[in-house]
Amino acid sequence: MKSRSLGSRWFDALNVAFLAMVGIVCILPFLHVLAKSLSDQASVMANKVSFYPIGMNLSAFEFVITKSRYMEALEVTLFVTIVGTILSMTITIMAAYPLSKPEFRGRKLIVLLYVFSMLFYGGIIPGYILMKGLGLLDTVWAMIIPLLVVPFNLFVCKTFFEGLPESIEESAKMDGASNLRILVSILLPISLPVVATLGIFYAVGYWNNYFHPLIYINAVDLKPLQIYLYDTISNTEDVLTQQPEDVRLRLSSEGLRAATVIATILPILLVYPFLQKYFVHGLTVGSVKG
Repeated sequence: MKSRSLGSRWFDALNVAFLAMVGIVCILPFLHVLAKSLSDQASVMANKVSFYPIGMNLSAFEFVITKSRYMEALEVTLFVTIVGTILSMTITIMAAYPLSKPEFRGRKLIVLLYVFSMLFYGGIIPGYILMKGLGLLDTVWAMIIPLLVVPFNLFVCKTFFEGLPESIEESAKMDGASNLRILVSILLPISLPVVATLGIFYAVGYWNNYFHPLIYINAVDLKPLQIYLYDTISNTEDVLTQQPEDVRLRLSSEGLRAATVIATILPILLVYPFLQKYFVHGLTVGSVKG
């Protein structure tokens, strides 16, 4: 094997060093917030906390989990994320499969409509009027229906189906399999990478959705984690003043905000590392064909 030149090795070393620095810079804010959430009140108020906890204290997390709306908001977000992802994946796959077939009548027009929806948006007021007319205000469906189909995800799925060998379907049709049977029993099992990728895209989208709940949800018991996070950060002082004196002595506003942020992102953060590889694969799939 031909040895690499000294310049190439130096270039690789500089790349690794640069990317390592960028990674450290990206993770430092998270470590700072985490350290604040685990530190005692005096250290946080004195601005002594940097990237590691001082005077380990779990009072902020205990308050967030047991004495706030965190668990209610988490239940709403989990429901919206799980149900929304399942419905979105079902509709996206069912729409992408026929659109991947050149012989499908009206294919170009339907694709054009999806492209049009990617480029133009009706606006906030028409969307609100539509949701009100459908009777979906203050329901969980107001947080699910607007995100049911993301055109980009549909095109990624369509592109993947177009890249599959036609011989697979032809042999199944010769055995008498219907199109639905081919999709469910043959194509989906070999399409797990793109299915996982789009599932992550939809799940993260539903989990982080802030815009639609803010507009369509007024009922306190239906507000998801993102609205709960905003309300807590905006009204931390008011929340603390309503607590008994012993609670106020153990908590600081900054520590409570930090604990709320960590508790809000922790569930999706625990899942993401196991599925991260599918993000890159999904972007690669979407760039193979038009």
